[in-house]
Amino acid sequence: MTSTKSKILALLEGNRGQALSGSDIAKKLHLSRSAVWKSIEELRKEGYDIQATTNKGYSLSESSDILSAEGLLLWAQNPTITRDKIHVFKSIGSTNQEAKKMAVGGAGQGTIVLAEEQTEGRGRLGRSFFSPMGTGVYMSIVLRPRGTAEEAALTTTAAAVAVCRALYKVLEIEAGIKWVNDIFVGERKVCGILTEAMSDIQTGVVETLILGIGINVTTEHFPEEIKNTAGSLLPAQCSVSRNRLAAAILDELFDLLPHLGSQELMDEYRARSFITGKWITVHRGDENYEAKALDIDSKGALIIEKTDGSRETLRSGEVTIRPRCS
Repeated sequence: MTSTKSKILALLEGNRGQALSGSDIAKKLHLSRSAVWKSIEELRKEGYDIQATTNKGYSLSESSDILSAEGLLLWAQNPTITRDKIHVFKSIGSTNQEAKKMAVGGAGQGTIVLAEEQTEGRGRLGRSFFSPMGTGVYMSIVLRPRGTAEEAALTTTAAAVAVCRALYKVLEIEAGIKWVNDIFVGERKVCGILTEAMSDIQTGVVETLILGIGINVTTEHFPEEIKNTAGSLLPAQCSVSRNRLAAAILDELFDLLPHLGSQELMDEYRARSFITGKWITVHRGDENYEAKALDIDSKGALIIEKTDGSRETLRSGEVTIRPRCS
């Protein structure tokens, strides 16, 4: 987005629902009236619902919901989140893949990639993550921890707590965590988290993490076979500012990252986890077995008890909740 369009969009976002005359916009931004009109038309073509009222001016509709750096910065509070670190795409293969490319190219800590649509969205274990246009928040963050794989695993823990906090802050929705990286509302998954590490082969030090977060805000445009199983934050015809939601998640995440592994963070993760005490099926490669989830340790690993009474600590893997068969 050009500098002129970006400035006008930021002004409209900051005065959403209020009319600003073309002359006032031009005066505030030191632009010509024709430059303002041209940029407004270009923004409209990009999908922004900008209304023009005679003798009043231009206003960005309250219902206009397009992800943008300007919209995100309107809500973001953490100083880590700056304009130069935010990259927004209308359509992209995968935000994680794009973030990886940027990281290899030298992108720094806190670089953010957002997309309206992912055509090759991925979840854990290589599964696809359906990410249609304008229905969710799909973003990846470049992190430079220079730590161990164990510390990297705790980043997923922090991200899960950050998402839960943000959902309550913005929507007053109470969400739960299914170890290790799925966020549920009720009995349906609404968010997945995928953390990928880039390590130094010789030292084993994790130099870069790509933290991907995908949230279904609505499933209104999902095909029926997916709509029947996927969860979403809102029913059809309801709306929330996705920029506000993304900003809230990022604010919470960057506040939590300095406290990885702290007792306060792990206590909150345990409190939000809904699998403790439940019978689960553990999926590890070709092996599936039943166990009971007992606790989550200080490193985010799941402590389980198998049917033979032996205990095991899972640091990775996939689990599903199941009723105990007698």
